[in-house]
Amino acid sequence: MSISKEKYRTVLKKYLPEEYTEVVVDLLTKHPVQFKISKPRKTKLGDFRAQPFGKHQISINNNLNPYSFLITTIHEFAHLVTYEKYKWNVKPHGKEWQNIYSKMIYPLIEQGNLPEDISNVLLNSLINVKASSCSDLKLQRVLMSYDKLENGFVLLEKLDKNSTFALNGKEFSKGILRRTRYMCMENKTQKVYLVNALAKVKEIKDER
Repeated sequence: MSISKEKYRTVLKKYLPEEYTEVVVDLLTKHPVQFKISKPRKTKLGDFRAQPFGKHQISINNNLNPYSFLITTIHEFAHLVTYEKYKWNVKPHGKEWQNIYSKMIYPLIEQGNLPEDISNVLLNSLINVKASSCSDLKLQRVLMSYDKLENGFVLLEKLDKNSTFALNGKEFSKGILRRTRYMCMENKTQKVYLVNALAKVKEIKDER
């Protein structure tokens, strides 16, 4: 049984900027798909799974701010449209996907309802489309500026070098930057990990 546009609107208005809800409703109507709003996942904001013998599936994390939710949704629909056109005959983030993604993103910018900083960084990102918003640090930084950080949390890049912080139940010391990630040493094991510069961490201050 197909879901009505009104049902889509009722659910999506909780997650999307109001001005762009209809954009996603239209995509869901044009491309029937199992659209799931998922619990947060550490390794991805959303994903697309092709189902050759049934409805394709798109899932989006439920903890994204409205602008991140919108852009991630467009990203995954671009995968769906690419699959419908080329099946498995192209790379997941190849030029075909990049062209389709760019054509789907540009009308959002042209509509004029995105904040100016997001519009500007999106336009710049379309010059050299990255595999995802997560791999485009400038775009990710702007999108994350609309997140509400939990009390006591801060972006890793905001901490001074050698600061101690907690992440995923472990304590680390912040090291040097390698492209988009910091080399951080886990204090207990002395192992070094690469941590995204925009990871949300909790600083541990020396209160002695």
